[in-house]
Amino acid sequence: WIVLTPEEWVRQNFILFLLSQNYPSALIAVEKQIMVGNLTKRCDIVVYGRDGQPFMIVECKKMDELLSQKTLEQILRYHSSLQPPYLIITNGIFTIGFKKENGQFVPVHEFPLYD
Repeated sequence: WIVLTPEEWVRQNFILFLLSQNYPSALIAVEKQIMVGNLTKRCDIVVYGRDGQPFMIVECKKMDELLSQKTLEQILRYHSSLQPPYLIITNGIFTIGFKKENGQFVPVHEFPLYD
């Protein structure tokens, strides 16, 4: 059991969204522990591809928290460990996505389909 904090509400609803978009539940990890340098961190959501490699990291914030440079820097640190092609930040109201292409992150204008 976990406490339904405002951030957890956003995370649970984003997971429901992922499932509604045919992302397989067995390939969605919640609170995935990773190492960033020699620090232990936890990603809110990591989605894996069918090949077992990280496909997407999702960083969730509570609804009244702005998606800021600090949020972007946080998910970029997580990316350095997992290296997925997609990064998503959301507060449940606004969602911003990026895809790594040719060594740079570019905004995505549609939510990535799961292969």
